[in-house]
Amino acid sequence: MKMNVGIVGLPNVGKSTIFNALTETAKASVANYPFCTIDPNVGIVNVPDERLYKIAQLEKSKSIVPATIEFVDIAGLVRGASKGEGLGNQFLANIRQVSAIAHVVRCFDDSDIIHVEGSVNPVRDAEIIETELILADLQSVEKRLEKSSKAAKTGNKEAKFEVEVLEKAKAILEDLKPLRTNLDKFEKEELEWLNRTLYPITVKPMMYVANIPEEDLPDGGNNQYLQQLKEKAEKEGAPVVVLCGKVEQELIELPKEERQEFLNALGLTEPGLNKMIRTGYTLLDLITYFTAGEKEARAWTIKKGTKAPQAAGEIHSDIERGFIAAEVINYEDFIKIGSMQKAKELGAVRIEGKDYIVKDGDIMYFRFNV
Repeated sequence: MKMNVGIVGLPNVGKSTIFNALTETAKASVANYPFCTIDPNVGIVNVPDERLYKIAQLEKSKSIVPATIEFVDIAGLVRGASKGEGLGNQFLANIRQVSAIAHVVRCFDDSDIIHVEGSVNPVRDAEIIETELILADLQSVEKRLEKSSKAAKTGNKEAKFEVEVLEKAKAILEDLKPLRTNLDKFEKEELEWLNRTLYPITVKPMMYVANIPEEDLPDGGNNQYLQQLKEKAEKEGAPVVVLCGKVEQELIELPKEERQEFLNALGLTEPGLNKMIRTGYTLLDLITYFTAGEKEARAWTIKKGTKAPQAAGEIHSDIERGFIAAEVINYEDFIKIGSMQKAKELGAVRIEGKDYIVKDGDIMYFRFNV
């Protein structure tokens, strides 16, 4: 399964506006990772990371290749989707294939934009979608449980294990709680089995994206809808990204040289979408390491906890296969020294072996022999 973020929400909450702005402002523009629309609703965007540009500047790199992340604009969900209402079946099939969820919630009043529920209520709106996802997972669990229970009665040990895991999941879902808020009730192998067998939706990490009106920028001010959403998110341990979809759309229509001035006038230092991209990266438990030289400075994406040979494998399988050692310096130390050559002269570049766990911000050079 690809590491990607699915954008979900009720109709008319600004979901597609945000997706369209996202893929326009942050599209990958380098030859190695060109922006592409795999399907009409899928976009690959660059991860904003100032560290890469500072590294490239100091190393005088001719080319810069950022890390990327994939976003999927998923069909709108309505009450009853778990029973096939609206585009429910299509929605649920698509969302099972993403790795994390960005749940867009409307936090503004506008009489010209119809609300599918008749009024704006962010907590209720969020709970509608959450309930539909829980019910969809419950259906999957009950269906599998029926099959596994029959096999368990014959003495099948694997089926007995499945029944135990499914009963745990069923109890949580019947209480209308998402699995992600109850992960401590599962052993590691139980969660792994659940994920690879049923692809449960509510186990996926999630962020809320609060779509606020322009007058409430930069941080939401006294927006009561936003405060209600934040209270709900805090109870769940979910991050909240605050932005204005209308402003993000207007931003991409401006010439690039005018965008920062527009942001400054609104009290913003960067587009809200940048925070959304970085939050998605964090939700997926991803970190970045860098390679840099005169030819190219590049950011590489790996899962947190990855060891050096597997990190090298992101560049090429031959480097992983023939891995000998890695030359490593962290970004903060590199910036203080000012260049890789000087860092080597000062003995600030470490030699790490096969068991080294790569840290976010490491700048690495791999020694290998194939």
